[in-house]
Amino acid sequence: MTLTSAVATARTGARVARVARFAVLLWVGFGVQPAFAHGFAGSGWLHPITGIDHMLAMLAVGAWSAQLGRRAIVTVPVAFVCAMAAGSLAAIWNIAFAATEAMIALSVLALGVAIALDRRPALPIAALATALFGLAHGWAHGSEIPQTADTSAYVVGFLVTTAGLHVAGAVGGLLLLERRHGRRWLRAAGIATAIAGVGLLGVQLG
Repeated sequence: MTLTSAVATARTGARVARVARFAVLLWVGFGVQPAFAHGFAGSGWLHPITGIDHMLAMLAVGAWSAQLGRRAIVTVPVAFVCAMAAGSLAAIWNIAFAATEAMIALSVLALGVAIALDRRPALPIAALATALFGLAHGWAHGSEIPQTADTSAYVVGFLVTTAGLHVAGAVGGLLLLERRHGRRWLRAAGIATAIAGVGLLGVQLG
């Protein structure tokens, strides 16, 4: 192994370690123990992975944060998860949120475009954009909580899964960026995500 490749490997390891620490903090912060105490939040933890729109958006948030780098790798996903929690509470309290499904489809399109363009907006703008989408995702999740479910445990469940999807997207993005032409591949993934978002949005508006 050459000195250059050793340095590159060390940098990759350091970045992945930072993301892993972030995952642990989220896991603890959102209360994994209460989730496990209720059978891992009933089926709440499954909810984000039962819809392709939710999965694509959440993975894209993580990938975009990796592409942005520095503080964005934590700030952007945290903004999404916090806004998602607020959105779920709005749904639980019967606060209306218009065009939720269209907004979710738009989030897939917009995040895909952001990754494809590979631009670096100011961190507050990136966090605000993801937070707005997080509100819509959270409202959708909160409005679909079964009446027989433990509401708080269900919410914890889908927030933990959301954080996990963010981490998966971020780690994948970081590993891609360390590879030759990895930035191009990440942008290509953004284009594919944007195309999927166009299809999802067409379904909602059709």
